[in-house]
Amino acid sequence: MLINLHSHLEGRVRPETAAELARGAGVPEPPAGWARALRLDGPADLTAYLEKVAASYPFFRRLDAIERIAREAVEDAAAGGQDYLELRFGPATHADDDRGLAEVIAAVARGMAAGSAASGMPSGAVVAALRHHDEATNLAVARAAAAAAGDVVCGFDLAGDESRFPRHDVHAPAFGVAAAAGLGLTCHAAEAGEAAAVADALHWLGVSRIGHGAHLVDDPEQLARAADAGLVVEICPTSNHFTGAIDRVADHPGAAMRRAGVRLALGDDNPMQTGSDLAAERRVLVAQLGWDERSLAELDRTSVAAAFLEPAVRRALEARLPV
Repeated sequence: MLINLHSHLEGRVRPETAAELARGAGVPEPPAGWARALRLDGPADLTAYLEKVAASYPFFRRLDAIERIAREAVEDAAAGGQDYLELRFGPATHADDDRGLAEVIAAVARGMAAGSAASGMPSGAVVAALRHHDEATNLAVARAAAAAAGDVVCGFDLAGDESRFPRHDVHAPAFGVAAAAGLGLTCHAAEAGEAAAVADALHWLGVSRIGHGAHLVDDPEQLARAADAGLVVEICPTSNHFTGAIDRVADHPGAAMRRAGVRLALGDDNPMQTGSDLAAERRVLVAQLGWDERSLAELDRTSVAAAFLEPAVRRALEARLPV
């Protein structure tokens, strides 16, 4: 199965859609075209990686464009063979005086619902607070997410440049609001930060999942604590190489996490930037990280159990798991 628990809307904009929206918005086309402008040339660091993702931001200036991008993201994932997609996005980046947080979230939800209806693939939206935004902004994001919680909006996340903004305590009020609304909770941590960031996110934010967690294996004590807590780590091997979290894809610490008892799920993070979608990431697990069928079956079971799913959708996916 292809269960995608870590993918960003801003990292799934089609180059042809970017070109069309750019013309309508009066945004000059880059000399080498939008496909080249959105794609990373190779590994860098998290800051450079996020700057490349931000190249898509001009296309989120209209609600109809946001809805279109969300619909196409779901349709593309389904066309790539995915069985379920959780799509995260930072609405505060795209809101302004003309379109508020609620309107941006609603546009994403409409687009995703349309994409799921057209493709038959279920999907859920994970609203992301951003590390570089202040407490008041992220609290407003959490309140807007809580108000929209339902069939499409299913989770809440903390994303952004961990190397520059590592604190979790300041975001605890926002996560409290999201938790009270029944949203699933996840957080990017130990991607650019140290292993202790995972325990810090668990303590302050109450998350059940961690995005990336690549440096968790640097500290055996922290690794054991994550396993004991039952945390699920959303791994994205190719992306971790492009952000500089690991030197080579083959060096990804997923195997060490598994040996320590940490539960794992898979994501493709920003496939337009890395050129690697979820199907390619699953092939990476086999070809470069040595996973076998038993390991993949374990991944599928964990992913379905950890997804922020409506009960009926979870039951339908569980019925497709191998016995």
